[in-house]
Amino acid sequence: MAETESTIAQDSAAAAATEPQDQVDDTAAKLNNLTLRIWPPSQRTRDAVINRLVETLSSQSVLSKRYGTIPEDEASSLAKSIEEEAYSVAGADFSPHHDGIEILQMYSKEISKLMLDTVKSRASSAAADAPSGTEAPTGEQISSLSVKEEA
Repeated sequence: MAETESTIAQDSAAAAATEPQDQVDDTAAKLNNLTLRIWPPSQRTRDAVINRLVETLSSQSVLSKRYGTIPEDEASSLAKSIEEEAYSVAGADFSPHHDGIEILQMYSKEISKLMLDTVKSRASSAAADAPSGTEAPTGEQISSLSVKEEA
């Protein structure tokens, strides 16, 4: 009987020793199958990008000191169109063989380019609307012009 108990104890100890190894093997197999999907970004991420664009366009920043701030409602519609266009440009270049990081970088660069183009275009149109024979308006003057236009 002592031998039977000893054999059972040894079998239990051996089974207990293989269980952690089985768990490690299962975890390793799951990690090998794990993939991180960088592109396309989730809708939540895209919404966060739009919100950040609105904040950048409509509040005081280095950009607004040079080109002026944009009223929040207008900044919101501009931010949505900037993000959608950048998403389309980057998405058109996406293929399963590309690294998602490269596409994400393209998306980010396109957003920056479009945002800068937007504020420059808006500032130049405000400068063109200024009476002739006067200096081109500064960023602060452009901001006040847009506020007056809304009123």
